[in-house]
Amino acid sequence: RGIDVAAGDGAPEIKSYVGKRPGTAGNQKIARTYAEQPPVIPHALDNFDDINLEENQCMSCHSPAKYQEKKAPKVGDSHFLDRNGNKLADVSMLRHNCTQCHVPQVDAPPLVENRFIGNVKQ
Repeated sequence: RGIDVAAGDGAPEIKSYVGKRPGTAGNQKIARTYAEQPPVIPHALDNFDDINLEENQCMSCHSPAKYQEKKAPKVGDSHFLDRNGNKLADVSMLRHNCTQCHVPQVDAPPLVENRFIGNVKQ
């Protein structure tokens, strides 16, 4: 850091998300690097409302009732199980906050060297 240790570090530039609006051309499914990895969101979330107890806009395209019409991946069956493995009619509240596990992809280089090799066959 040099002599002036009290000097602040510069923040990295803000990177934009790779995806476009949901359902538009150019959004491509992003391959997983390990079997249990939550899928990465291939579209922007800029115009989405926050997920709360009353509303989850993700389900307007990814629910079992809408995914075929919207040509979107369906929410995984595991999201409809309670903690004891019982099937539920709606998404479990344990999985209701999609962006807790699923994140949009950003066009940014790794900040540190990464030698991770996934175990999913492409």
